[in-house]
Amino acid sequence: MDALYYSFIIPVFNRPDEIKELLQSFKAMESDIPFEIVIIEDGSTIDCRTVVKGFEADLNISYYNKPNSGPGDSRNFGMRKARGNYFIILDSDCLLPSQYLSVVNTDLEQDYVDCFGGPDAADESFTNLQKAINFAMTSFITTGGIRGSKSKNKKFQPRSFNMGISKTAFEASGGFGYIHPGEDPDLSIRLIKLGFKTKLINNAFVYHKRRISWSKFYQQVHKFGLVRPILNLWHPNSERLIFWLPSLFCLGLIFAAFLTILGNYFLLSIFSLYMIFAFLVALFQTKSVVIAIQAVFAIFVQFFGYGLGFLKSTFAIKVLKKKPEAYYPNLFFNNAV
Repeated sequence: MDALYYSFIIPVFNRPDEIKELLQSFKAMESDIPFEIVIIEDGSTIDCRTVVKGFEADLNISYYNKPNSGPGDSRNFGMRKARGNYFIILDSDCLLPSQYLSVVNTDLEQDYVDCFGGPDAADESFTNLQKAINFAMTSFITTGGIRGSKSKNKKFQPRSFNMGISKTAFEASGGFGYIHPGEDPDLSIRLIKLGFKTKLINNAFVYHKRRISWSKFYQQVHKFGLVRPILNLWHPNSERLIFWLPSLFCLGLIFAAFLTILGNYFLLSIFSLYMIFAFLVALFQTKSVVIAIQAVFAIFVQFFGYGLGFLKSTFAIKVLKKKPEAYYPNLFFNNAV
């Protein structure tokens, strides 16, 4: 294995403040491992060029401004421009712990793979809403546990807010596709089909800010639900019963409400126990009653957003036989190259 030279690939769209915070976390990196940062301005109307210039004296940064074509295509653009042989892809709303690159490098030296993913965590500076949504998105009692959490899992599907891919794997796969969201599991599945190994590096976490409102959170997870049946269509071997869990949760809760009207409270009590358990787990992790209450609400938003999107998309694709690109054009970037 050749010596690894890392290129951080960061697409950005109208978020100069986020780039400033992310670059500040790069400056605090406790590592002598050489790396470069490649920032791709994806057709922003509020660019971060001035912010980047303020860090050029301290960090090895390349900056590119291109027409809007979506995050997947922008990452591909950045990887083609990068000088490294191993790319680490981040979202602009992430912050790096000081030990991040050392953890990644040590792990890859001990057990090399061509693609890895890392988890996300909530920093103490985050708002209560950010912490609550982070709990819903990462907890083992929600869909956060669906992707698996063992570092030895060689078929782990990394997510592009914190994802590494070798130059070799990028060139062999062609990089990200033109669907969004869903471009990251699509790439992961294609890499696995090509014979590349993937894994989760448990300690290579980032602080993922998720600057989001309740309505935007619902829209985000709803799109995740819409995308999964499309990925199942493209990659039939990747389909799993566990992807139905949020939908079954929604249907089960609706049925429980119906039974309650008829005087049967058993099923509703099961759901109530789950929510009490979720509240207690969130309370233990966050040490905040307010965040724990919001976390329970976030779980409802997550399950209903994803579950209803999954059901709607499954019906459209499997029953109505709709072509995804034509039926859900907002999930695809047609100008990606």
